[in-house]
Amino acid sequence: MERDKTFINVLDEAFKKYATKTALLYLGRKISFAELKELVDRFATGLASLGIKENDKVMIYLPNTPQWIIAYLAVIRMGAAAVPISPIYTPVEVAYMSNDCGAETIICQDTNFGYVKEVMLKGNLKRCIYTNIADMLPGWKRLVGFLFDKVPHGKIEKSEGVWNFVDLIKHPPKPPKVQIKDPSEHLAYILYTGGTTGFPKGVPGTHLGLYYGGLFEWMEVLKGSVIEEGNSRLILQLPLFHVFGMDILLAFGLIEGNTSILIPLPQVDAILECIQRYNANLFFGVPTLYRMILESDRLDQYDLSSLRYCWSGGDVLPIEVFQRWQKKFNIPVHQIYGSTETNTLATTDINKQPELKSVGFPVSAASKKYKLVDPDTVEPVEPGTPGELLVTAPWLLKTYLNKPEDTAESFVELEGEVYYRTKDVLQMKNGELYFVDRSSDVIKHKGYRVSASEIEIVLQDNPAVIGACVVGVPDPKVGERIKAFVVLKDDVRGIGANDLIKWCRERVALYKVPQYIEFRDMLPKSKVGKLLRREMRSEERSKIAKKKQ
Repeated sequence: MERDKTFINVLDEAFKKYATKTALLYLGRKISFAELKELVDRFATGLASLGIKENDKVMIYLPNTPQWIIAYLAVIRMGAAAVPISPIYTPVEVAYMSNDCGAETIICQDTNFGYVKEVMLKGNLKRCIYTNIADMLPGWKRLVGFLFDKVPHGKIEKSEGVWNFVDLIKHPPKPPKVQIKDPSEHLAYILYTGGTTGFPKGVPGTHLGLYYGGLFEWMEVLKGSVIEEGNSRLILQLPLFHVFGMDILLAFGLIEGNTSILIPLPQVDAILECIQRYNANLFFGVPTLYRMILESDRLDQYDLSSLRYCWSGGDVLPIEVFQRWQKKFNIPVHQIYGSTETNTLATTDINKQPELKSVGFPVSAASKKYKLVDPDTVEPVEPGTPGELLVTAPWLLKTYLNKPEDTAESFVELEGEVYYRTKDVLQMKNGELYFVDRSSDVIKHKGYRVSASEIEIVLQDNPAVIGACVVGVPDPKVGERIKAFVVLKDDVRGIGANDLIKWCRERVALYKVPQYIEFRDMLPKSKVGKLLRREMRSEERSKIAKKKQ
């Protein structure tokens, strides 16, 4: 493994090689690779003028827009660390993450400025850079959008520490020259993912990790494909703050010289219209999105014959969805399996028909190693026997930011190497991995990874609640629905499920809010007082099984 590799070196080569080609398509505007590089350099210069320097943390609180990409690339090329977060996070979540990672700067959409101002008044943030979703469009198009009230916008209160994104990209492109001395140690980004012991935990990634995990591994995914380098067009509606979307942009889009078609809101008709209009041939989605497309009553109004390769990630693709897509479009959906902590773990062979229920062959790039073990003893299981998947690679940091308990629970040393515990149970057959089950601590809802304990803590913060247990209930449309079992204090009256759901909506992103709340007199616990979520999960599965009989 080469320890001096950085993603920025490879990116600069791509900017030069594909200078005249279209890098981004956004609401009709084309941005070439040469123009994108200049915008990145200008914004990096602007950030430096505000006092942002090497090793600083910069939060990116934006939807899929050119501004997200410009900000992300500018931050990492100036030696700072990018911290992308969901644009639907609440002030409570933003405040927690900014304090956790030590970020003093945030780049946000103007519609979220009110949230950011609230955090700045009582949190760690000192600088806010705001932008409108239409800022990178031509002037005439912005004018038409505002005249017909088609462009959402927020009220900005100008004050010390508040800057306009557009003003910062007017700086002459003279970004600070930063020499990454040790790519294996120098942070490039921090991604937040669901925790098992409370609030989201930060997963740090280095420049070396970005090179191998965000680029080198994906080259293995593309082996033997007929994707034309520099001539493909991919639909990018996957959220860029998620490792899946981020890696697709970097590896399939920018480094390969292909055109990324950015969709700020993942609406089915907008996606289908872009595939048809721009003859997109690469498509990436989560199982929920594939189902939504297949169930759209307007699907036949669009010509999707340009599609050549499709991938699904974020959760296991239901067999029924796979078969319907294959029958409808005569192309398979290839499975990608991975995690925020480790990037890609497995992918189905692009040169053959995927096996049903398989999540693919283990990705072996850059010395990545795997083990299947007994979840309780961490001893290796017999070949062909299901076991928890463990993985390690020399470029993984194998730690969580400021979370020693989560780190101790999720990383284990075996035979002199530190492995990440995926908490997913898989089975190996003929070299392929097959998904069997996941930990009861993590819920997969619409492709998002939701921490059961985080929602439990939010519910238990309500003065009427004495105990809470949150589990995922299997649902073919969204993967799992979030259900909470709640115990109220004895003297509480007049509190219903709707009251607690409203309580959650004010404190966590919408996708984390429970869809169901059931009240109980008590919750199952072990002899040492540990909440037994698995029992509640088994109870819900039994109910579903009885309904099917």
